[in-house]
Order: sequence, then structure tokens, then C-alpha cells
Amino acid sequence: MNQQKTIQNPEAQVPKTPQMNDRDFTNDMLSTEKYLTDSYSTALNEASNEPLYQDLLSIFTETQNMQRELYDLMFQKGWYKLEAAEQQKLQQSYQQFKGYSNQFPYGNTTIQ
Repeated sequence: MNQQKTIQNPEAQVPKTPQMNDRDFTNDMLSTEKYLTDSYSTALNEASNEPLYQDLLSIFTETQNMQRELYDLMFQKGWYKLEAAEQQKLQQSYQQFKGYSNQFPYGNTTIQ
């Protein structure tokens, strides 16, 4: 039987009450930052005015950095769990995407 390994730090305990706790607030902020970075990314793709583009890029970068900080905080506190990938699945994905390199527009660039 093949069991997935969870990658997680020890979970910081939070009170289990109907009110939002630190984990709930942090998770809400992380979800909001993910939504914002997605929206800013779309806006960057569609901005035709260079000064506006630069302003959006600056805001996007700050938002993306905050998203990463929140993710790191949640992972450190054990509130964000990751599943370890199986080596066989990693190898299959590598082989699949390696075949796409011949479709690159600027020559046959290798994937490392």
C-alpha cells in the first residue's frame, strides 16, 4: 500500500471556537493575497500605458511578496500542509514536459 507523506511542521494550537482565530485570519489574508496577485497579473498583461504598468508591477511585487510571507508563516506554524510527490510521478511529469521543448519558438531549449 502506497501512502502519501505529508510535509508539515508541528501545528500551532489555536482555540476551537465559533470566532475566527489566528489561523483563520491568516488563511483569509493568504487567500486574499492569492486573489490579488492573480488579478494584478491580468492587469499587467492588459496595461498599455507604461507608467500605469510600472505602478501595477510595483504593487504586484509587493502583493506577491506578502503572499509568500503569509504562506511561510502558515507553513511554519503547521497550518499549511504539503503532500510529498512520489519520485515516479515526478519522473513522468519531467518526461512529459521534456517532450514539449521541441515546440519552443526559439530553438530546442533544454529543461533542467
